Amino acid sequence: MTLERHPLEPFLPPNARLLFLGSFPPPRQRWCMDFFYPNFQNDHWRIEGAAWFDDRNYFVDVAAKRFRKDEIVAFLHEKGIAFYDTAQVVNRLKDNASDAFLQIVEPTDISALLRRIPLCHAIATTGEKATGEVCRYFGLQDIPALGSKTPLTPDLFLYRLPSSSRAYPLAFEKKVEVYKNLFQQIFI
Repeated sequence: MTLERHPLEPFLPPNARLLFLGSFPPPRQRWCMDFFYPNFQNDHWRIEGAAWFDDRNYFVDVAAKRFRKDEIVAFLHEKGIAFYDTAQVVNRLKDNASDAFLQIVEPTDISALLRRIPLCHAIATTGEKATGEVCRYFGLQDIPALGSKTPLTPDLFLYRLPSSSRAYPLAFEKKVEVYKNLFQQIFI
């Protein structure tokens, strides 16, 4: 068993009102940038570009097959959007990015993250494993339906989003619609 520690520090702008929690980054050889959702085949930054700017390539350098990290980070600081994952240490059972083959050895202390971003009143999970981990952490018995909002505490809500992985069987446009709905509830 080879244990893998999370390679990134939490991204926690002081004005964050929303915390995205995924499961764990893919193997480093799949990265095109040193930031969250680094796999060029993952559509997270395309979904955000389409949801915020009606341009799926807003955060994409198409020619270089990279995401525009500097623009992403500046945008997240401006809006107040934080990122981390639900696992600190994992055992990757196969050399891929699939949550199905991630065994969480040390979960993230979500309360510690939230203490560092006191304006945050919303967690968005991007996938079933992350959603299950957040529900377990907060003692929620039932995993919420896709696209729904569920209270975790009196002033903290969980929004369950579809995975931005292309392997997740939902059309890109439908994913954008769910993400856009979340952003409208929190930022508009």
